[in-house]
Amino acid sequence: MESSTVRMSNEQVAGVFERIADLLEIKGEIIFKTLAYRRAAESLRNLPEDINKVYQEGRLNEIPGVGKAIAEKIGELLSSGKLEFLVKLEQEVPPTLVDLLQVPDVGPKKVNLFWKQAGITDLPQLEAAARAG
Repeated sequence: MESSTVRMSNEQVAGVFERIADLLEIKGEIIFKTLAYRRAAESLRNLPEDINKVYQEGRLNEIPGVGKAIAEKIGELLSSGKLEFLVKLEQEVPPTLVDLLQVPDVGPKKVNLFWKQAGITDLPQLEAAARAG
């Protein structure tokens, strides 16, 4: 197992789970699911030891906010370097929509509205739509 693992920092792994939370929220997923991924991301960011070591020692479930499903996703990410769940999610929800969350006063519900009702999927489209009124 060790030789096939992909080294990622705690911050990188946390970023993946933050991205999943953003995409789920834009998609309109139930808030509890979204919050679970945000909680896991925060715990990973604040983890005082290397996530790779925790994974290799089989202690992912000891991380606050990391249950069986999220522990399996962390394992998949660290063993293969990718996460099938995120790949599928990015096929359902254009990943560029996450960039729209950087716009002041634009949250996931507005991003969902822009996407579903106006077909806006990125910042240049949003800017063009805003200029056009």
